[in-house]
Amino acid sequence: QVQLVESGGGPVQAGGSLRLSCVASGYTWDTWDTTCMAWFRQVPGKDREVVAAIWSFYERTYYGDAVKSRFTISQDNAKNTLYLQINSLKPEDAGMYYCAARPRCPSTGWYSTNWRAQASFDDWGQGTQVTVSS
Repeated sequence: QVQLVESGGGPVQAGGSLRLSCVASGYTWDTWDTTCMAWFRQVPGKDREVVAAIWSFYERTYYGDAVKSRFTISQDNAKNTLYLQINSLKPEDAGMYYCAARPRCPSTGWYSTNWRAQASFDDWGQGTQVTVSS
């Protein structure tokens, strides 16, 4: 059974840093290399939006325009863990952060045009809340 479990959220002051983690379990070794992953953020009243995406096997990373240079997505395959490093936090970074995965990602070309879409991902975690105080 596939499971994604996020952690690392919490209250933080503007200007601070956080590292979110997402531990993946239930993926077989032969599908892990083909799995694309991403972090989404959701605030009340709005739809989830992607902040960063990765396909580790091909060393591809993508970032939303609002978070470039402050967010870093990475993956530790030995630990089956996805990370999101957030620096220089702003109040608008607050929200529920979700980890998402798409096993057997079709191709790098497909992912380069579909990484922003929720529908591109099959598996989701329960989320970790980030609160930013100014």
